[in-house]
Amino acid sequence: MQAIAKTSKDELMDQIKSGKYMLFFSAGWCSDCNFIKPQMPAIEEEYGDYQFISIDRDENLDLAVELNVFGIPSFIAFKDGQEIGRFVNKDRKTKEQVEKFIDGLSD
Repeated sequence: MQAIAKTSKDELMDQIKSGKYMLFFSAGWCSDCNFIKPQMPAIEEEYGDYQFISIDRDENLDLAVELNVFGIPSFIAFKDGQEIGRFVNKDRKTKEQVEKFIDGLSD
């Protein structure tokens, strides 16, 4: 999974303007984020048509606010620069819940 350093919304949107991307917002102190992190390699492998990008919410607080990410861990899917779905809340997420979210995306 590609991790990006502090970035702006414009820079991020330029990076994801072509192709399918899954943004994964988390933070090191977040126990629910650390719960799903070990499952991420398997999820990435299963959904190889997406490029997964890890975004540290604390390093990118302005970006999180601009994208209405107020709970972590959170996932936002993009296709060719357009948001196609989001799984954004403050609840713990299981591998099965993340897979169900991705399976439900229309692309």
